Amino acid sequence: MNTVITGIERDALYKVIYSRRDVRGQFLADPVPDEVVGRLLDAAHHAPSVGFMQPWDFIVVKDIAIRKEIKEGFEIAHREAAEMFPEEKRQTYSAFKLEGIMDAPLGICVTCDRSRSGEVVIGRTANAEMDLYSSVCAVQNLWLAARAENLGVGWVSIIHHDHVRRVLGIPEHIVPDAWLCVGFVSFFHETPELEQAGWLPRLELETLVHRETW
Repeated sequence: MNTVITGIERDALYKVIYSRRDVRGQFLADPVPDEVVGRLLDAAHHAPSVGFMQPWDFIVVKDIAIRKEIKEGFEIAHREAAEMFPEEKRQTYSAFKLEGIMDAPLGICVTCDRSRSGEVVIGRTANAEMDLYSSVCAVQNLWLAARAENLGVGWVSIIHHDHVRRVLGIPEHIVPDAWLCVGFVSFFHETPELEQAGWLPRLELETLVHRETW
């Protein structure tokens, strides 16, 4: 394999990064071909992982009844979240569409098995959470691969892990890191939806870069 990245390949990667979006409401009903799902999962499986422990598993869910139960968990957490915001922001928050669980034809749950390589893992000795970060790297790989396939992905973070664990029959020691809504979309937003809505602006990179020390 030629590991030298060409200029065209480099530009394609940056295009994917900058055009990736958290998709909530633009999903089409068209099914995602199994071979495409396979490519997404293979990309996720090639994410970096601490101590090469590869702590992830992937639960692919098409069943409508199962996704309906997942949606019920979102609704519970969504109502709880609304009460946490100041009154002046609560109505705005409640008006946002923050998931596409039933709209997307496919859900993928990415989990983390923190016991996969035993108690002592290279690179996890000082910071025990590194395996969780590794699973999140798998999520990002899947997300970027999906964008390269012209698929939208939405990460549903407003849901309790215990609810996902119960619905999917996930063992107690396994952490459900992410529920991802996956499917073809009618369009991709030019900028993130929350940025468009004025919820928060994109921070200027220059204000976030420090040299040598903080």
